[in-house]
Amino acid sequence: MFEVPGKRGRKFGPDLRKVVNGMLYVAHTGCQWRCWPKDYGPRTRVWSQFRRWSRNGTWARALAELHQVARTQLGRKGSLPSTVVMGTRLARRASHGGATFHRRGGPYGRTKGAKRAVAVDITGLPLAARVLAASAQENDTTRLILEDMAARGQDERLATVTLDRGVTARAARSREKLHRVPVKIVGQDQGPDRFVPLPFAWPVEVAHVRLLGSRRLARSSEDTAASASGWLQVTCVATVLQELFSG
Repeated sequence: MFEVPGKRGRKFGPDLRKVVNGMLYVAHTGCQWRCWPKDYGPRTRVWSQFRRWSRNGTWARALAELHQVARTQLGRKGSLPSTVVMGTRLARRASHGGATFHRRGGPYGRTKGAKRAVAVDITGLPLAARVLAASAQENDTTRLILEDMAARGQDERLATVTLDRGVTARAARSREKLHRVPVKIVGQDQGPDRFVPLPFAWPVEVAHVRLLGSRRLARSSEDTAASASGWLQVTCVATVLQELFSG
């Protein structure tokens, strides 16, 4: 599942598990690299490995494989989902200097930060995730998530895809034609006195709230979309692992 460094890289050997645990530790606690616990090995080696895995899609593949294991353990029919719900949430940029991928977006373009896109199945467990600038349109985030899923063969059993109402009808028809799966657009609704959760959209909202238990995701503090996507996927992996070991 996790690729080791090539011939020119230093070998982790039996410490590879320690490296993965260290990344999960950083995601959960939000620990700064200068405060890195020595129990997990040299921070420079772990950081370089995290960058490598984030850029080559290792964390995304790990999430996909673990999700299949979790579905099997939960007794779902098939290791691949037939229903997928996608949703996004804005994350404000952390206050630090330097050029980053962050842009202004959200309602009236008031939020400068990132847009986190997550896809979940009917169990509410994440199966794909990606981070873009806050200025990215919902049409783009859903397109990229579906392309990622198709590249990993996660769309083989898809029978329904539920998207946020930020996706245009034209884009939804395009997704239907390209991926040959019905697309349903839903949106948040308000009752006369209280918020009314939508049954089809609610699982992804719960997933976003659950992911915020990771202190690394409290703000968007990464400089690149690849690194931000990596930490989001690490947190998704931790969520699936928690489900696996709690059962």
